[in-house]
Amino acid sequence: PQSPGSPAAPRRQSKESSLTINCVTFPHPDVMPEQQLLKPSEWSYCDYFWADKKDSQGNNTVSGFEILLQKQLKGKQMQKEMAEFVRERIKIEEEYAKNLSKLSQNSLAAQEEGTLGEAWAQLKKSLADEAEVHLKFSSKLQSEVEKPLLNFRENFKKDMKKCDHHIADLRKHLASRYTAVEKARKALTERQKDLEMKTQQLEVKLSNKTEEEIKKARRKSTQAGDDLMRCVDLYNQAQSKWFEEMVTTTLELERLEVERVEMIRQHLCQYTQLRHETDMFNQSTVELVDQLLRKVDPAKDRELWVKEHKTGDIRPVDMEI
Repeated sequence: PQSPGSPAAPRRQSKESSLTINCVTFPHPDVMPEQQLLKPSEWSYCDYFWADKKDSQGNNTVSGFEILLQKQLKGKQMQKEMAEFVRERIKIEEEYAKNLSKLSQNSLAAQEEGTLGEAWAQLKKSLADEAEVHLKFSSKLQSEVEKPLLNFRENFKKDMKKCDHHIADLRKHLASRYTAVEKARKALTERQKDLEMKTQQLEVKLSNKTEEEIKKARRKSTQAGDDLMRCVDLYNQAQSKWFEEMVTTTLELERLEVERVEMIRQHLCQYTQLRHETDMFNQSTVELVDQLLRKVDPAKDRELWVKEHKTGDIRPVDMEI
């Protein structure tokens, strides 16, 4: 389609002013000017989904509303899959926290002494602190990201089914009105032919038809014309109702899609914020380890160890003769 607000292309002249596609009347592109968009400055749903479209196999047609509905259902599925993705991340964080906590309780190198021993003990303790950070991260992911993704528009499918049935019923009603118009049009054509034939026969005196029979045929033709006008009026009313509901519903679907995207964006931003906070807390758990490592002093460690474990400071001397 042309972009919103673009000038209309020149049209070729044709006798037909409209055409009907799947029981919906549209202005004929050769004689009608470009229609004004309902929302000229936007690529809005309410302007571009009136006609039907061939499916991917090219066998059947899909209504414009059905295409919009499929997009909404796909969006809901994507939202669900995002929640499942976050759930997997939560499981990884929980398992990681569990393993960190278990490792922090490992007794390997527990007998290291001195300032290095202090740094080593703090390093193991930092694992327990880091495990706590990741456990809190997983808990916040569940409450602040996964759960809102799952709960948002939880009645979405039911609401969409109502919309689908409502629009589908209006299209069925429109189709039945169109069938009535075609039936009335055919009846009028037959009545007109019958009237014309009887009139011609009377004029050339090929029949015993009386003027009374001609009047009767004329009344039937007039009645058929009135029936056609009534059917066309009912059809136009049905199409107008369908048009109004389509505009209202497509704008609502558009609003829901904007709402869905914005909601997901906000919760993914929350995810990244929690991730930044986790990195910050993880960094804080090793800061004390860094401080103690900078204070590791082999000379001091040696001094302390010697003082604790010395056996005596009298050295051997040479044996005298």
